[in-house]
Amino acid sequence: MNGGGAVAAQNGGIQHNGAADLVKARAALLEGAGTRNPRLDPEALRAALVDLFEFWLTSKGSELGITADSGLAVVAVGGLGRREMLPYSDLDLVLLHDDVDPKVVAEVADQLWYPLWDAHIKLDHSVRTVPQALRVAADDTIAALGMLEARHIVGDEDLSNLLIGGVRREWRTGIRSRFDALIAQTTARWQRSGEIAHRAEPDLKNGRGGLRDIQLLDALSIAQLTDAMPGLGPEVPGGGLAQAHRRLLDVRTELHRVAGRARDQLRAQDADEIGAALRIGDRFDLARMLSDAARTVSYSSEVGLRTAANALPRRGLARLRRMPVRRPLDEGVVEHAGEVVLARDARPQRDPGLILRVAAASARTGLPMSATTLNRLSEDAPELREPWPKDALNDLLVLLGAGRGSIDAVEALDRTGLWGRLFPEWGAVRDLPPRDALHTWTVDRHLMETVAYASGFSTRVARPDLLTLGALLHDIGKGRTGDHSVVGAELATHIGRRLGLWPSDIRTLSAIVRYHLLLPDTATRRDLDDPATVRHVAEALDGDVGLLELLHALAEADSLATGPGVWGDWKASLIGELVRRCKLVMAGEPLPQPEPIDPDLLERARGGGVHVTLVPGDGKHTHVVTVIAPDRAGLLSDAAGVLALHSLRVLSAALGSAGDSAVNTFVVTPKFGDPPDAGLLRQELIKATSGALNLPEVLAKREAEAEGTGPGRYALAQPRVLWSATSTPGQVILELRAEDRIGLLSRLAGAFAAAGADVRWAKAVTMGSAVVDAFCLELGAADTPQLRAGIEKAVLEVVPHPAPPPPPEATDDGT
Repeated sequence: MNGGGAVAAQNGGIQHNGAADLVKARAALLEGAGTRNPRLDPEALRAALVDLFEFWLTSKGSELGITADSGLAVVAVGGLGRREMLPYSDLDLVLLHDDVDPKVVAEVADQLWYPLWDAHIKLDHSVRTVPQALRVAADDTIAALGMLEARHIVGDEDLSNLLIGGVRREWRTGIRSRFDALIAQTTARWQRSGEIAHRAEPDLKNGRGGLRDIQLLDALSIAQLTDAMPGLGPEVPGGGLAQAHRRLLDVRTELHRVAGRARDQLRAQDADEIGAALRIGDRFDLARMLSDAARTVSYSSEVGLRTAANALPRRGLARLRRMPVRRPLDEGVVEHAGEVVLARDARPQRDPGLILRVAAASARTGLPMSATTLNRLSEDAPELREPWPKDALNDLLVLLGAGRGSIDAVEALDRTGLWGRLFPEWGAVRDLPPRDALHTWTVDRHLMETVAYASGFSTRVARPDLLTLGALLHDIGKGRTGDHSVVGAELATHIGRRLGLWPSDIRTLSAIVRYHLLLPDTATRRDLDDPATVRHVAEALDGDVGLLELLHALAEADSLATGPGVWGDWKASLIGELVRRCKLVMAGEPLPQPEPIDPDLLERARGGGVHVTLVPGDGKHTHVVTVIAPDRAGLLSDAAGVLALHSLRVLSAALGSAGDSAVNTFVVTPKFGDPPDAGLLRQELIKATSGALNLPEVLAKREAEAEGTGPGRYALAQPRVLWSATSTPGQVILELRAEDRIGLLSRLAGAFAAAGADVRWAKAVTMGSAVVDAFCLELGAADTPQLRAGIEKAVLEVVPHPAPPPPPEATDDGT
């Protein structure tokens, strides 16, 4: 182009015209008061500021000869480029030129920049040709991200389009080589700025869940790796990503207006004023709204990054690799490309429990749920009817018992509207900010943190299912009028009925919520040496030792989930001493007793032989398997092993005998599809008892295949063995509290047989991922502490244990 001379001639005598009118107009927009000049809401203010700055730049550009055929163009990036101009945002401008005399370019640049500087408007500027700008974008990921937002303002639009198109084209073609750096920069920013949802003074721009993350999603969308708003629509809590984006912008706009300058961090002293200006309420209402918006953005950015990583174009040998294998995880649920997805034959419309199976698989394996899967479940899955079927309750318990994996799984369900469908009561605590400085988390996140800690205490209690449910609901009464413990206890009763709990378990769950503060409040505020103190607790709990045990574990989990320093040796010792004294005045728990055997089964057992029956159980996916066979050492191990071999998970078992025959009844649920034929189970049981089928070897192989990329057999809680005497000489009861694994009952029976302990009867119960099994062992005159220690050692060798701690970091001297 050769327009440089014309520009020079036009501008030869032009003096620097100030930007005072621009500053004055901006001040009028910000001050807006009265009927003639009303105060603009944040969205209208941003639009007005965009119009104002564009008008000034367009006018100034025309005055300086920056016209359509001048070889010059002004391009905006940053807030003006995105049409998100905030009151005190930096003005980010690029002056493009093509075949124009450098002296003329310098003069035009000076006359464009100096008025803005003189008016104290923050300006980030550059003067470049299109090739120069493209080189900068190619070499600097942060600069490239900024130029992706470029927008033509004035001058040669073809020149601007060359830059905008070139940057976007290079971004798309080069994203594979940039992606790791993009992830590293994003992660570093999150670590540096923290999570907006859980910061008292959040960074609205750079924090996790902030405006930078929305710009990241836009960049991934331009690279054609993901949608700009993945996985969320307007029907989810908070109105989806577009609503979250607008709310964050509104708060940041008001923050600028209140502070009178550019600011990204929301200070506590400004929160009430900003909340009032936005007609939200006080600082707590503002914090709740921000938490909702930030968590929506955070979840969307996680989905976007994951989707983008899976969509990256493959190169070299990677292009020749086979498609990822779909590994079965549960009925209708598989792993594919590092995500939990629906199996091809899954029918969400006919399977209301599928939501919980998907979430439980995600929490158990640590794999995220596919956004497409969550969307499909949200659209197609029907409501779970009250009371829930037993398999749905069991899947909920697996989800809650998965430790920290449950937090991400529930967060994904909640951000997509599925968790609120299961628990409508959650809406009152969702994003509810704490009212005191001790609490680190919003109430809903605190509940899930408590669940995660409680799952690590599952072996301390006889009812780990009620412990995790109590952890989930202990603060559910917050956000409503009245004492949250009293209100929560009533809600827990309603929820317990919905879940299909037994009436006695509903009463216990309600009591857990009602009295979850009883132990810490009493231990830290009353005299433990006063007999009235212990009497007060024992009477409140109606002498229920099991409830006392549950409240003790919950008190620790609740304190740990509150924040740093809330649980310590002093508090632990006080509560422990209170619990010890309460147990002394409460009645002890009754010993486990064998289940009565059906008379028809007794009659069949007297006839001898091997019999296996399989009939439907109480739930849609549960079945009852009865095994009658000659009683012999190892029979229980073989029977339970055959069930595990056919992917039948034992939910409960009752083992007894009649004469020379064992009568073992198992309530099972298939992991996939329908159960095998009873005749096949009988044949394989006979093969196992004859030694023709090596069950330990086959089960070990099956377990290795099932673990896949998951966390393996590591448990959250330490297994626990409890011994109790019986009224029959030579017989003892061993109670095992542990976490489940494939073929656990078979392995336990094998351990007893190898240790020389004869199992007279047993009761095994699986609650989610936890087992509480009681075995009556015939030890006879050989019962000694050494024998019991050997049996306990054999039992603990086959149950999952927590992962070993990481090795200590090496010091500077290499030690």
